[in-house]
Amino acid sequence: MSHRQQKYNILDYVRSILSMLFFLLVLLIFTPFILIGLIITLGRFSNFVVEKLAPLISRAALAIAGVRFSTENHNGEAIPSPAVFIINHSSTLDMLTILAMGLPRIRFVAKWQFQYNPIFLILGRLTGQVFIRREQSENAVKTLQKNVKRIRRQRLSVLMAPEGSRKHPGIIGPFKKGAFRMAMDLNYPVVPIYLEGNRELSSGGFLATKPGKCKAHIHPPIDTSDWKPDTLEDYISQVRSLYLNWAGVD
Repeated sequence: MSHRQQKYNILDYVRSILSMLFFLLVLLIFTPFILIGLIITLGRFSNFVVEKLAPLISRAALAIAGVRFSTENHNGEAIPSPAVFIINHSSTLDMLTILAMGLPRIRFVAKWQFQYNPIFLILGRLTGQVFIRREQSENAVKTLQKNVKRIRRQRLSVLMAPEGSRKHPGIIGPFKKGAFRMAMDLNYPVVPIYLEGNRELSSGGFLATKPGKCKAHIHPPIDTSDWKPDTLEDYISQVRSLYLNWAGVD
């Protein structure tokens, strides 16, 4: 469903506004305690924040908006870690749903502009999130390369959106190379996560959403140990074809 076809009523807007106010207010209240925890533990508190605290807040915010979120692990076993997780990105709901998953030892690669919010700036920097300027490809690659050693040393996982922006042509946009290059540099598997329902509930620029269900499908890891730079585009095309299939795109 395109954004032009999306219809919201007054109650949808009210729920959506209350949801975001709740999310920001709780973050504001918890920020001093998070900062103290990070200082006392010399940063090790970060994993608790992204694995336990952020999912609780995000799931509550989704519930206020009338969104019933669930995850389905198609691995048949524990979620792989460490890994480079990738998502399809087409909705303003994506931010809440990726936080709600509570992936183990995860760090997020997010757009630089998130830092204009002082809460996201402080918490993001102190918990080791990675901010890149997506519109500057060379700088974005350099930023990712600088973080590779830290991520490998701490055995962290990374979550990225290979489409770059949620504003892209088609249901599944073209995939950029950054996430896949990072997986090769780290010698991590790529774990595809398909977000189902987010686009249908909320596809606008403002976080307005209709009530309904959305689900994160965590698919089996893709081994990258034998990937070569000269055939990287072929591997990326194969991964993107999985998303096209999951989205029901011929």
